[in-house]
Amino acid sequence: MTAGPGPVPDSVAGPPRRPALSPRELEILRLWLRSESKTVAASELGISLGTINTHLIRIRAKYAVVGRPVSDKTGLLIRALQDGLVSLSEL
Repeated sequence: MTAGPGPVPDSVAGPPRRPALSPRELEILRLWLRSESKTVAASELGISLGTINTHLIRIRAKYAVVGRPVSDKTGLLIRALQDGLVSLSEL
């Protein structure tokens, strides 16, 4: 008896799944990635730092749901670049 094929390697499985980010989440993510801090991003958007943090928590949670967890700004930048949500030229 032969065993069936093993799991499909990531390189063959196809592109990674993207989370369904809302337009506001995309706006906040892009601005935060371009800003030097959450405080600067909040000020530019005219919202509180707490609101920025809430959106970023939700964005990270959505990435975790699709099996692509991130824990920091660098991780979110990498995911956003991979998913075509930002480009190097706009950073």
